[in-house]
Amino acid sequence: MLQRKRGCLAGGQPEWYRRRVNVRQDKERCKERYAMVKIVIPDDFPPVISGTPALARLQELGEVTVYTSRPDTEAELIQRIQGAHTVVNIRGYSKFGEAVLRACPTLKHLAIWGTGTDNVDLEAAARLGITVTNTPNTATEAIAEHCIALMLAVARNLIPINMQMRQGEWKRGMLTQLYGKTLGIIGTGVIGTRTAELGKGLGMEVIAWTFHPDPEKARRIGFQYIDSLDDLLQQSDVVSLHLRLSPQTERLINAEKLALMKPTAIFINTARGAIVDQQALYQALKAGKLAGAGLDVFVQEPIDPQDPLLQLSNVVLTPHTAGTTPEALQQGLNMAAENVAAFLQGTVQNRVV
Repeated sequence: MLQRKRGCLAGGQPEWYRRRVNVRQDKERCKERYAMVKIVIPDDFPPVISGTPALARLQELGEVTVYTSRPDTEAELIQRIQGAHTVVNIRGYSKFGEAVLRACPTLKHLAIWGTGTDNVDLEAAARLGITVTNTPNTATEAIAEHCIALMLAVARNLIPINMQMRQGEWKRGMLTQLYGKTLGIIGTGVIGTRTAELGKGLGMEVIAWTFHPDPEKARRIGFQYIDSLDDLLQQSDVVSLHLRLSPQTERLINAEKLALMKPTAIFINTARGAIVDQQALYQALKAGKLAGAGLDVFVQEPIDPQDPLLQLSNVVLTPHTAGTTPEALQQGLNMAAENVAAFLQGTVQNRVV
């Protein structure tokens, strides 16, 4: 009969050795299971994920395919993600409507990089049993800073002045000071709230309107909720938009709303282009009914090269890059990868549906 020795199990193998073997076997079983998982990133353009810890993490979890060009059509998007268990969506121009989701019966998890999910038919995803996750709060600082940058660029007329200087001109016109002005925040989620804080840091008076006011937040940050959107638009010197796109908010800022604003006011949008009637905004800016605008988002992205907004000198435009900083990218991509890992392990974090 075998005797159990100190530190050993019956059979003569040390306990530490048996534990190491078991751990190695568990790891091998995990690798075999994950090797069966097909993960597709269909829209990494412009490319951001190559060489990142997030990509390395995804490659630990399954077979990863990365496309570094835009899917030009719905059919091309379907072709790219066909057979995938998990899709990591990096760019909002990829639209996951019901037809796309139905065409991919193996798809179980759509991991969105970013907070917005307006490019996904969430009701269809729920009906089809597809889990959708996102990466909330990873670009808060970057986007809030961009809002302030747009405000200052418009208020100080920086783009035209820069161009004049480069053309040998030395024009010294009157500029706008933000200190003491009223900043109106539409939507007090994390980005709107952070923008309010930064506005307070500039010495601005901050008022806000949202669908779901939080009086404690207003007290803590030091801003005041206004009862109606119309009142906020009438009182503000700068209006900054921070709502999610939904049927309730689509074209919320229309010609009627824009007409309420002061002719000296500045309009900032880093949320979603479709929340604003873009043609009405153009007409107001062209007619001098608004002093200027800073826009990071548009109804059509990329913006049409013939869009008349591009001809206005009182508009500062950026190509949906408010959240594009190394810190925000890394944090968001890492969270998306960990959302995939959690899903594969049988749990869900940052669930949307």
